Amino acid sequence: MFDNDAKIIERMAPLLRRVLIADPHTANARQLGELIRSIVRCQVWAAPNTDKALKLAGTVEPDLIFVELSAERLDGVEFTAKLRRSALSCRQAPVIIVTGQATAAAILAARDAGVHEFLRRPFTVKDLLRRLEAITLRPRDWIEAVDYVGPDRRRFNSGDYSGPLKRRSDAPVTPDSARTSQALKIVRSAIAAVQKDPVQALRALQTQGLDLQKAGVKAGDMKLTNAAIEFNRYLGQVERAGGFDVAELERRAAPLLAYLPKDESGAVAA
Repeated sequence: MFDNDAKIIERMAPLLRRVLIADPHTANARQLGELIRSIVRCQVWAAPNTDKALKLAGTVEPDLIFVELSAERLDGVEFTAKLRRSALSCRQAPVIIVTGQATAAAILAARDAGVHEFLRRPFTVKDLLRRLEAITLRPRDWIEAVDYVGPDRRRFNSGDYSGPLKRRSDAPVTPDSARTSQALKIVRSAIAAVQKDPVQALRALQTQGLDLQKAGVKAGDMKLTNAAIEFNRYLGQVERAGGFDVAELERRAAPLLAYLPKDESGAVAA
C-alpha cells in the first residue's frame, strides 16, 4: 500500500514516535491509533477530555496530537489554545483537528487557536499521510506573539475546505525584511501587554529578540545585532527578577523599535 510513499514515511518516522489522541469516543481513538501505527512505528496514548489530554501531554511529551473538534467535555479549539499558552515542553507540538464537519468558521477558529492541520472524517490513508507529511517535512515558522501563539497562519492550508477563507494576510512566506518587521511589531505589541499578560509577553519578547539577533547577523547589520543582544541580555535579567519595569522595558526596546518602518506621516506603520 505504501510503496510509493516509503521514502516519505521513512523520513517522517523519527518525528512521530509519540502520538496523543484526544477523543471521548473510544472507537474513533482506537481506529485512528491503529491507522497511525500501520504507517509508522510509534506509541499512542488516548485521552477522553481536555483536562486529561493536557495532563497526559505534560507526561508523555507527544510529537503529534490529534484532537476532536467538538465533543462532550472536549473542545479542540480550547484545548489547542490552552496547550499553546501552557508551560508544557510540548506546547509547540503539531496539532491536527479531526471532525466530521469542516465549515469555514470551524477552520478559521482552529487556525487562530494554533492548529497545524485539519482532517475531516471520513478520511483515507492518503489524506492522513498528506497531513503527517505537512507537519513533519514542511514545518511552518513558529509565531510567539501575545494575541496568537502557534504556526505561521499565512501557510495554513486545509485540504477539507475550498470555500472562502483567504484573508489579505494569508500571503506566501515573507522575505527577511518582512519577517524582521513582523518581529518588531510583535515586540511593540508585547510591550503594550506586559501588565495584562506578563508571562506570554515575556515569551513573545524573548522569541522575537532571538529572531532579530539572527536577522541582524544574516543581514550583516551589526547595529541591529548588538541591539538585539543587549535586549536579550536585559530580558534574561527580567526573567530572573520575576517582573517588568515598563519604563525600563520601553527604554531598552527603543534601539530595536527604531527599525520599524515609518509611514508617510512619520508614525510607526501598523
